[in-house]
Amino acid sequence: MAQVMNQYEAMFLMGPIGAAEPEQSLSMCRGIIERHGGQIIVLKKWDERKLAYELGGQKRGTYIIAFFRAPGSAVAGIERDVHLSEEILRVMVLRADHLNEQEMNAVEPQPPAPREERSDGMGGGMDRGPRPPMGDRPARARREENAPAEAGFGKD
Repeated sequence: MAQVMNQYEAMFLMGPIGAAEPEQSLSMCRGIIERHGGQIIVLKKWDERKLAYELGGQKRGTYIIAFFRAPGSAVAGIERDVHLSEEILRVMVLRADHLNEQEMNAVEPQPPAPREERSDGMGGGMDRGPRPPMGDRPARARREENAPAEAGFGKD
């Protein structure tokens, strides 16, 4: 009985080796896919970007995109191999049955979306408008040290 081959898209996030040795990174990704019965359709360096947050101590990463055919059981093996790799920080594998080979070859990185400016200067997300002067604000209720414990809090 022949195994059903699904079409997938995988985005690999490489650590420092991605920028320093792009050919080695491509062959590493190719090896992982082929080790699990995958057949590469398109494999290319996609982009190098600053990461939104540090991953494995890295602030920058190189993305490699791969389109391939493989049995459904291959995805777990690919993800496991990436998890065990020190050079590959992350991978995301998605079904890509809706794409043809021409569309796969045409995939190019999009420019990063501009970051939204924050108007309050404090890192908060919402613009709450101007704040009233301190004298016009209602006073906060003070917490009393000797207040009775409510709902079981503070009981010994």
